[in-house]
Amino acid sequence: MIPEDVRTEILQRLRNVEAEHGVRILLAVESGSRAWGFASPNSDYDVRFIYMRNPEWYQAVDLEERRDVIEYPIVDDIDLNGWDVRKALRLFWKSNPAFVEWIQSPVTYINESLFRGAALALLPEIYSPEKGIYHYRSMAKTNYRGYLRESVVRLKKYFYVLRPLLAARWIARTGSAAPIEFETLLTQLLEEPDVLSEVRQLLEQKRNAPELGLAPAVPTLNAFIEAELAGAPSNVPQRSRDPQVVDQLNDLFHRVLREHGAHVP
Repeated sequence: MIPEDVRTEILQRLRNVEAEHGVRILLAVESGSRAWGFASPNSDYDVRFIYMRNPEWYQAVDLEERRDVIEYPIVDDIDLNGWDVRKALRLFWKSNPAFVEWIQSPVTYINESLFRGAALALLPEIYSPEKGIYHYRSMAKTNYRGYLRESVVRLKKYFYVLRPLLAARWIARTGSAAPIEFETLLTQLLEEPDVLSEVRQLLEQKRNAPELGLAPAVPTLNAFIEAELAGAPSNVPQRSRDPQVVDQLNDLFHRVLREHGAHVP
């Protein structure tokens, strides 16, 4: 999925991040279209990582004012960005969709900590189906209105509407976080063969062409999208937040610090 020379370059850049910033990367994965499974040959490599600093960095009066992200400009189609582990866990507490996708990514560059496994184990308890559905439906609605309501459209934008719509459908049906792989989400269309056929044709084009250009809108897909957006899910799974969940996140934070030689009282 990731060419070996590109993977080698990405790993080298990640090790350079550690050296330059004095951090340790706990997890690094591919995000975006290459992780979702509908990348074009010239798609960027969206590398996302979670890192930790020495424990003294977190024991500071001005902690909230300290920068807790590491970002780099895109060079040679490699987009490299990361979050501090404390920031990541705070966002996890709020069911942040990006974090939830990162820990499920099928493309891993670095996984040298208990962090990912422990986060995945907590996911069913922490994840809010309501927040997930709201996020994905809002994303689909924004992209549909912005790109696909004209007679001639940019075909690749269909994927940025269909993926979130199918993710929202998955969450509504299962009450759990949606899988990141588009192929898995497409299993929900097995009983809608006309829609599935149109999606597969576009998917084949996108995977094999540098860029899907402008073309007439696809009526079957537009009708499906409009029906999904109009039919807000009923019986959205409700999950009461366990008041102890923040204690579990704190425990995970401390375990990660101890794992890498930090002393946490």
